[in-house]
Amino acid sequence: MLKVQVKVLPHGAGVPLPKYMSEHAAGMDLYAAVNPEIVIPPGEWQLVPTGLSIALPEGYEAQVRPRSGLALKQGVSVLNTPGTVDADYRGEVGVILMNHSKNDLVVKRGDRIAQMIINKIERINFEEVEELPATDRGAGGFGSTGVKHG
Repeated sequence: MLKVQVKVLPHGAGVPLPKYMSEHAAGMDLYAAVNPEIVIPPGEWQLVPTGLSIALPEGYEAQVRPRSGLALKQGVSVLNTPGTVDADYRGEVGVILMNHSKNDLVVKRGDRIAQMIINKIERINFEEVEELPATDRGAGGFGSTGVKHG
């Protein structure tokens, strides 16, 4: 199991550390470290602090993604989905919450606001070529394969 160092910032004291909510969950829930609560009006977004900084090992990244329940039930998403935390970043992990609903979104201290997934990253070098290898699909994109089965 990969170990990641975490620093709890003063305004994050008492807020739970990210954690998996089920045995096979891919993402760990992130919690709001707000005090007092914040209100995000319909159609607006705001950076919500988590109260923690992390030190990822070289070759890894953290992705901050929306929680499906918040998206379905409240119309809430993460604006820059997925948000990326690089291995050399040591600042606070923040979540840019977007309120797509018609109602104010009230975020309270300790609310589960997003999920974080840790991924191994492969670094690459581009090789410029005159032609790419052919495939059956070719340059077809943006819906070129249709929406119906078969």
